[in-house]
Amino acid sequence: MKNRSYYQSLCVIFITITFSNIVVGQNASITINENKKISEILALKKNLEAENKLTVGYTIQLYYGELNEANKIIREYRNNFDSWPASIEYETPNYKVWIGSFSSRFEADRARLEIKDKFPSAFILKPDRS
Repeated sequence: MKNRSYYQSLCVIFITITFSNIVVGQNASITINENKKISEILALKKNLEAENKLTVGYTIQLYYGELNEANKIIREYRNNFDSWPASIEYETPNYKVWIGSFSSRFEADRARLEIKDKFPSAFILKPDRS
């Protein structure tokens, strides 16, 4: 009698485990519908970051004045250094040569020390990007 009840219990447990996966089991399927504008926006953001347009940290100004001289300064910088991005910014009626996008004053100071031999008049500023 005991053996029969034991085998019945095992049989019930086995059937329960076997069919519980079939009854309760779930098949997952995920479909992602991505808007095509997302990749365009990400590319735009990447370009703005490369041009130092999104940061609110510090930058180093190498020159302030006429466009011809600004182009000359930025070429000279790019020929000697490649650690930080450089850009020419326009502020009526002059042009500025800015380099780097530093999150702290300390990083900007270290960079200025590296370039001070070639650009002794370089100074650190915290531009207003609004």
